[in-house]
Amino acid sequence: MAEEEPKKVTETVTAVSEPAFSPKAPAAKPVPAADFVPQEKPLAGPPPALPSPAPVEEKPEDSKALVPVSPNAVLARVETEKRMSLIKAWEEAEKCKVENKAEKKLSSIGSWENNKKAVVEAELKKMEEQLEKKKAQYVELMKNKIAQIHKQAEEKRAMIEARRGEEVLKAEELAAKYRATGTAPKKLFGFI
Repeated sequence: MAEEEPKKVTETVTAVSEPAFSPKAPAAKPVPAADFVPQEKPLAGPPPALPSPAPVEEKPEDSKALVPVSPNAVLARVETEKRMSLIKAWEEAEKCKVENKAEKKLSSIGSWENNKKAVVEAELKKMEEQLEKKKAQYVELMKNKIAQIHKQAEEKRAMIEARRGEEVLKAEELAAKYRATGTAPKKLFGFI
């Protein structure tokens, strides 16, 4: 921007001198004795003196009529005001652009963040589903193993029951044979 040179404007002011305001002491009026009321005297001393009012200068209401202004000064002032208003409008427009740009970037960052969060959450959900599926598979596998172990145990129990039945039957047959022959077994409870 270009530097502005100070403009000199000559002003002619006519000062109207008014007499200074001087308060006059009021004349002492005689007070009738019936209306006279004695007043108490203050303890501190005489009352403080009031400041005298400053003289007031009156300015004429039409001050432009007394100030001669050149047309070039008026045009220069209008140009300056115009330039200042353009600068202010430009500044407001630039601020608005900056605010809009920042809002747009913040909005894009917010949408980017939401998008990334959605992707991660979808991936997490997919992993959870896979884990649930694997868990179900492992549960099924473990149930199958448990069923297989139970089946093997039942088979072993059945074999033991069958062997016990065979051995009991064998012992009964031997006992019947010994009874029929009248002979005693050679091993009696493993002691003989």
